[in-house]
Amino acid sequence: MRNLTAFFLTIFNHLKKLLVQWFWLKRLQEVIFPTPSMEFLTPLMMMNDNEDFQTQTLDDLSIRKRNLTNNIIHNHNFSNGLHSWHANCCDVFLVSPSVGNSEPKACEHHHHAVVTNRNEHWQGLEQDITTRVSSGSTYTVVARVGVSGMHLEKDADVIATLRLEYQHSETKYLFITKTVVSKEKWENLEGTFVLSDKPKRVVFYLEGPAPGVNLLIESVSIYGDGQTEGCVYNQEGNIILNPEFEDGVNNWSGRGCKVALHDSMGDGKILPKSGKFFASATGRTQYWNGIQQDISGRIQRKLAYEVTAFVRIFGNNVTSSSVRATLWVQAPDSHEQYIGIANSQATDSDWVQLQGKFLLNGSPSKVVIYLEGPPPGTDILLDGLMVKHADKIPPSPRPIIENPEYGVNIITNSNLSDRTNGWFPLGNCVLNVETGSPRILPPAARDTLGPHEPLSGRYIHTINRTQTWMGPAQMITDKVKLFVTYQVSAWVRLGPGATGPQNVNVAVGVDSQWVNGGQVEINDSDRWHEVCGSFRVEKQPAKVMVYIQGPAAGVSFMVAGLQIFAADRQARFRHLKRQTDKIRKRDVTLKFSTSDSNNIHGATVIVKQIQNSFPIGSCISRSNIDNEDFVSFFTKNFNWAVFGNELKWYWTEAQQGTLNYKDADDLLKLCNDNNIATRGHCIFWDVESTVQDWVKKLSKPDLSTALQNRLNSLLNRYKGRFEHYDVNNEMLHGSFYPDRLGQDTRADMFKTASQLDPSATLFVNDYHIEDGCDPRSTPEKYMNQILDLVQQGAPVGGIGIQGHIDSPVGPVVCSALDKLGTLGLPIWFTELDVSSVNEYVRADDLEVMFREALAHTAVDGIMIWGFWELFMSRENSHLVNAEGEINEAGNRFLELKKEWLSHAHGHVDDGSEFGFRGFPGTYEVVVVTGSKKIVNKFVVEKGDEQLVVPINF
Repeated sequence: MRNLTAFFLTIFNHLKKLLVQWFWLKRLQEVIFPTPSMEFLTPLMMMNDNEDFQTQTLDDLSIRKRNLTNNIIHNHNFSNGLHSWHANCCDVFLVSPSVGNSEPKACEHHHHAVVTNRNEHWQGLEQDITTRVSSGSTYTVVARVGVSGMHLEKDADVIATLRLEYQHSETKYLFITKTVVSKEKWENLEGTFVLSDKPKRVVFYLEGPAPGVNLLIESVSIYGDGQTEGCVYNQEGNIILNPEFEDGVNNWSGRGCKVALHDSMGDGKILPKSGKFFASATGRTQYWNGIQQDISGRIQRKLAYEVTAFVRIFGNNVTSSSVRATLWVQAPDSHEQYIGIANSQATDSDWVQLQGKFLLNGSPSKVVIYLEGPPPGTDILLDGLMVKHADKIPPSPRPIIENPEYGVNIITNSNLSDRTNGWFPLGNCVLNVETGSPRILPPAARDTLGPHEPLSGRYIHTINRTQTWMGPAQMITDKVKLFVTYQVSAWVRLGPGATGPQNVNVAVGVDSQWVNGGQVEINDSDRWHEVCGSFRVEKQPAKVMVYIQGPAAGVSFMVAGLQIFAADRQARFRHLKRQTDKIRKRDVTLKFSTSDSNNIHGATVIVKQIQNSFPIGSCISRSNIDNEDFVSFFTKNFNWAVFGNELKWYWTEAQQGTLNYKDADDLLKLCNDNNIATRGHCIFWDVESTVQDWVKKLSKPDLSTALQNRLNSLLNRYKGRFEHYDVNNEMLHGSFYPDRLGQDTRADMFKTASQLDPSATLFVNDYHIEDGCDPRSTPEKYMNQILDLVQQGAPVGGIGIQGHIDSPVGPVVCSALDKLGTLGLPIWFTELDVSSVNEYVRADDLEVMFREALAHTAVDGIMIWGFWELFMSRENSHLVNAEGEINEAGNRFLELKKEWLSHAHGHVDDGSEFGFRGFPGTYEVVVVTGSKKIVNKFVVEKGDEQLVVPINF
């Protein structure tokens, strides 16, 4: 039996070494082996059935008598696998505990770690604790450790060490403590440390045994002074101290105000939501005053945290107000950052829940969470605050859609052949059926449906309207299918004698929610106009109603040929793929030159595209680049960048005369170091709510001077470094500067910017251009604005379409691109994002927009407005989850990028040539003939004509 065990042990060890080598070649940081059976594990670890070596309770440790609340080591007993732990140049796997007679523990764990394949004394297991420690505090380390292995000939040292990494100097190491461990024994490792300063990064690790000796770790705890007995975190992982005020207001303070404890308020009308007490922030004189707690050292970078609180307001005759949870973060260089976490409309009548998430990319020296928001004089009441590591949300399932009936109109009696059957008036208006409407489908519907039977020429004329929402309506509850994207199309017209501008909107009422199905602005009653749009329902509704509304009360309007039908995206994609290959690829001939042509003829050629040069970029922010995982994804997958806020005027000069370009400089350096081109967003922003208060208060002459100073400061500093500038953002939606300085101001901005930096392409930039849902920003209005600027001498060089879109439909997007393309200027999607809770639907929406862009000759680039969860302007629009996991939308994005790489293989022909058709970008070619193999790189530039690339063999 012993020989048989030894035989199997030898096989196991060989298999284990092969597995380790295979995983190491794959560059995985953590290698988790399948847990072997105890028959093989026992001799491996040299336990020899000695019960002293089995996993034991911590009864003999002083740790049981100490405070383990807020243990700064995450996953201290491996109950969550190897999460938060990292093996330093070695391997680690987990072993289930031996079965013993020990009594249950207060903080029971499930595994211990075996650190193996150690080739150096310093190799071991480590954890980043940067954000959980501070200088000047005393920390106690308590661990349970052991050793094992065939190479263990005598007792071994196990050492606890800190690795301290500084910004501009070499790494230092701080010895904490060590213990001598005998084989077959668990030992306690205890010691203390104090940081004299705060390094950029602090890593705790266990090391010490000789090479070849396995290091065993049952648990590790690090805690500071003054903590109370308990498990890792109380309140289900809550890092907030005294969250329910059972210890009064200890650990809490007022941010510019006072904090008071209550068991009731308002003559007993306000009672705690739960527990015995609640607290108030009182004596508030500013909106930012509120109750706060310092949580420095209790949170870890790159982990998502969920915040939950119950709040209400009291006093000052305010019955309803916004209450916000905010994070104040101070970096080691004293740079401050405010992170909005959650926002809720609180009342004086009941407790409401405040809920949100946040993540820290960097390693702050101080972090404070606080509540703010109501007007001065109004108290903020807080009953319980929880901040804990956010639960991982499982990926959404792929929607199952049975028989979606693509292209089938779900509107009953759309042609009005049965008068108004199926229709009803919403409100007390009157519906009349008359004749004289167009007999063809509107253009967007025609593009989708193709050849279609003529319309009847009948229309509904809605009269006697006393409210803007009155119009013809129809119930479509049973016809709408979940997760299907529906295209909307209709002809609309104002009634006789009506004057504009008047909005006409196809609205979809989903239970109590209003959904915009398309909207158009009409200025006259002389002709029919197309209204087009789209919508999608993602939650099971009780009632869905479509209705046409919008003109002012008393204005009649007409509707004809309303079509609502499911869009067949896959059919559209097949068309777009063919179109993309046609307009984006180029014929390429590789011309091989050699002294002996006979040697090259028939040689094998393998062409592989390494990078497509079509601009695909992303928005980034200064805080993002402190996260190395974010930086890795960004630099691998994008060749352009735009800064979210860091170049905007309100960021670079929040206070008059105080300039801040450091954040933009840091971002620009990252991009330059990685050969990533950048867009300058934006020089000005015409929407008044985005303009700094000090700018709003300037007189006309001073405002004119401030504009010139802004242009000089920004463009002289970065001359030649930004390839694009959005000169004045969202001019269709705001007019702050021309309202104060005159209508020539916008053109003058372009002219001056061009003079200061002639190398930059100057863009207009606006939103809702492409989706048909905003009458302020139709393609026609955008075109008129651009033509007006050009007529005034503005050197407009590009058209920016932001692309914040819901449930996109290809033909509607393409129609807008076709119209804008007639101006002959390059079009960029500058801020693209799509949003859906369902990752598969989000991925489909993203694919719609990318394919429409690549298949259109006028589009020269795509910028997405971020990709990382919790760092995007819209929820449910991310491609990568907060802690770095690529979701379905992200995978679809990567698949599309892979599709747009060209590969070819074959043989050199009689003329020493090899031809293929491919996308512009960087290529690698491998030529193999006989025993000779040559690798070359070449670049295919954008162009229509055939390209001949000489290759020296």
